[in-house]
Amino acid sequence: MSDLFVLSEEHQAIREAVRAVAEAKIAPFAADVDENARWPHEAAAALLAADFHAPHVPEAYGGAGADALATVLVIEEIARVDVSASLIPAVNKLGSLPLMIAGDEQLKKNYLSRLAHGEGFSYCLSEPEAGSDAANQKTRAVRSGDDWILNGVKRWISNAGESEFYTVLAVTDPDKRTKGISAFVVEKSDEGVSFGAPERKLGIKGSPTREVYLDNVRIPGDRIIGPEGTGFATAMKTLDHTRVTIAAQAVGVAQGALDYALGYVQERKQFGHKIADFQGLQFMLADMGMKIEAARQLTYAAAGRSERGDKDLTFFGAAAKAFASDTAMQVTTDAVQLLGGYGFTRDYPVERMMRDAKITQIYEGTNQVQRVVMARQLLAGVQSTL
Repeated sequence: MSDLFVLSEEHQAIREAVRAVAEAKIAPFAADVDENARWPHEAAAALLAADFHAPHVPEAYGGAGADALATVLVIEEIARVDVSASLIPAVNKLGSLPLMIAGDEQLKKNYLSRLAHGEGFSYCLSEPEAGSDAANQKTRAVRSGDDWILNGVKRWISNAGESEFYTVLAVTDPDKRTKGISAFVVEKSDEGVSFGAPERKLGIKGSPTREVYLDNVRIPGDRIIGPEGTGFATAMKTLDHTRVTIAAQAVGVAQGALDYALGYVQERKQFGHKIADFQGLQFMLADMGMKIEAARQLTYAAAGRSERGDKDLTFFGAAAKAFASDTAMQVTTDAVQLLGGYGFTRDYPVERMMRDAKITQIYEGTNQVQRVVMARQLLAGVQSTL
């Protein structure tokens, strides 16, 4: 991707293909998924059939081999019709990226190939006492011969219970702080793994969020990701990349809300005129479109840095996530306003979009945390000039 942010023909084709799948096979079920807080089976099947469920998996392991920008386009277009469904490829990347960053070849071959064939992958970093303070891990992993035994509780785990595999962060040496944290692959079928009840959430109701309980879970020693003590560093590197996918979600839901609002204001009449003719509403629409496009370009710029592994990715990933999610919250709220009383009902999709947009300001690091990250990067002099 160039710094001119012009999509190649291949990337344009990917956008068109994902949009076709999203509109035909995901959008018709989005309201029902939300209303019944159920797993989006239709979306999961459609994405798997089209190889959009985990597009980032390299071709060497049976995946589509999509680059960072292509993955962003997939997530953006799905989120445009249903944010819950967009969490399928987003969470699969989040959960498996630590393997791609630090796992040995056998671990990659085993789990990435199974992910490519449809077995989901979740990410277990957060705990009851380790949210924004991610280093405050309590889950422990203790050696037992050639194996590891894990005990602890992970909280706010997206797609928990649906995914087959989990990247789990655990303390292996409590005296070394973050350098005493390691990462492991845990399977849903491992003895001692169980799940809490699904959280009752404001939005993204089609993506189950549950606690993951690890009760004397014994796993083989070769399921450690990278050398012992490198788990926290791998986890932070992972978030640098995957915050860009949250930005893509935010851009997608904002665009979906604007699209719907544009159609509505050109049909709705008041005082003998289409409400689209009123200048006050035109100003709102202009601001919505302007901010979405700014968020989109920042997200694509961050995706390019993710693909290249640029030194300023940390800044750009945080900036894209914070700006795009703040934009999504404002745009979806404005879309509800444009629909008036109708926007406040579940008969129209913009109220769902507003509820779904809120989480993008919170997960993978709150936007307050993103600003801390950006400030530290600026003070360290790590920011490129375009």
